[in-house]
Amino acid sequence: MQTIKYPQKNEWNQILARPTIELEEMEEVVKQIFKEVKADGDAALRKYTWFYDRVKIDELAVSQSEIDGAEQFISDELKNAIQIAAQNIEKFHKAQKVETELIETTEGVSCWRKFTPIDKVGLYIPGGSAPLFSTVLMLGIPAKIANCQEVVLCTPPDKNGQINPAILYACKLVGITQVFRLGGIQAIAAMALGTESVPGVYKIFGPGNQFVTAAKQAATQLGVAIDMPAGPSEVLIMADESAVPEFVAADLLSQAEHGPDSQVILLSWNEALIEKVQLELSKQLKQLSREAVATKALNNSRMILVQSAEDALEISNMYAPEHLIVSVKNEEEILNGIQNAGSVFIGNYTPESAGDYASGTNHTLPTNGYAKSYSGVGLNSFMKSISFQKITREGLQNLGPVIEIMAEAEQLEAHKNAVSIRLNKTC
Repeated sequence: MQTIKYPQKNEWNQILARPTIELEEMEEVVKQIFKEVKADGDAALRKYTWFYDRVKIDELAVSQSEIDGAEQFISDELKNAIQIAAQNIEKFHKAQKVETELIETTEGVSCWRKFTPIDKVGLYIPGGSAPLFSTVLMLGIPAKIANCQEVVLCTPPDKNGQINPAILYACKLVGITQVFRLGGIQAIAAMALGTESVPGVYKIFGPGNQFVTAAKQAATQLGVAIDMPAGPSEVLIMADESAVPEFVAADLLSQAEHGPDSQVILLSWNEALIEKVQLELSKQLKQLSREAVATKALNNSRMILVQSAEDALEISNMYAPEHLIVSVKNEEEILNGIQNAGSVFIGNYTPESAGDYASGTNHTLPTNGYAKSYSGVGLNSFMKSISFQKITREGLQNLGPVIEIMAEAEQLEAHKNAVSIRLNKTC
C-alpha cells in the first residue's frame, strides 16, 4: 500500500483516483444479453448461466422446500447471529417511517403527502466468491416493512447449482419466497424485463461487480429504477495518534478483501501512526484466507500523510467515501464538517464490519463518489410519495389571484382560466 506524504492540493484528484470501471467496454455485452433475454426468456438465462458460471440450471426458481430446509445446513450459532442482526436492522428501519402530516399552506388550502410502497422490487445478492447473506437482511427487511407486494431475489448458484444455505435461511427469516438461481448481467436483465419464470420489477436493489453495475444502468434505460449506481467497495479512514494501529489496519483489510477492485484510503496528520499501520497491515494480511484478493486491492490504495485535520476533512469530502471511519481525539470537529459519505463509523470501537452486519444501519451504500448526491438504502428507498391537496372555495379565493398573475406572466392562458372560471362561478 503506497504512502504519499504531503501532496499538493492540485494532486489530490489524481492520487485518489479509483480503479477504472470501463463500463463502455461492457455496454455491447450488456446490450446483447438484454436483447437475448427479451427474445428468448428463460432459455437465455440458462445459456448465460452456463457461459459465465459453468453451471447447467434446469429449474431457475428455488423451491419452497429448499428454502425451508436450508437451516439444517447452518449452525445454531450462525442462525442466532442472523436473528440478532435482523432484529437490529428491523428496529433501525422501522424508526424511519414517516407519518402523513396535513399542512395548511394558505387558509383553505390543505396539502399532504402519502407514502406508498413500490409494488414490485428486485433484490440482487452477490454469491460468487463471498455469499452475502447479510445483504438479504439489508434489502429484504426494509422491503417488508414498506409492504412491497412482490419481492424477487436473484443470487448466483454454486458449481452444483445450489444456493448458499445461509442466504436461503435469511430469505425464510425475512419472508422472501421468490428466489432464483441467477447472477450477473442475466439476473438484472431477468428482473428488468421479466421472463417465463422471473417476474419483472419496478426497481432493482443490490451491490455487485462491474458487470452488475453496467446491467443496472442499462435497466434504467428501460424505465426500471435502481437504488444507486454502486460499484466496488471502499473505505476511507481519518486517524490521528489516538487511533489504535491494529484496529486501523484491520478496518483497511476488511474492505480490501471484498475484491481486487476495492479501494482503501488512510488519511492522517501523524506520520508515526502511518508507519505503525503499515507494519500491522503486513502482519495481518498474511493471516487472511483472501490474502491474494486483498493484496490486489491494496495496490489500488493509499496512505496519505497530510498537514492537518482540516486537509483530511477536505480530501474526504472531495472523495465522498462509501464508508468513512473517524478515529480521532477531537471527533466532534470532524463530524460537524462531514458533507459527503455513505455511512460514518466513529471511534476506536466502531468497526465498519458492524454496519456491514448487525448494528442496524444499511450496508447498501453509494460508491465511486456518488455519496456526493446519493444516500444509502433506507426504508424510503422502497417507497414513493404522492402529494395531495384540497382547496375550499374560500381557499381558492385567497390563492386564486396569485395563480392567475403567475399563469398570465408565463403566457399560459388556459392555466389562468382554470382558476378564473371557478372564481367567477356564483353557485
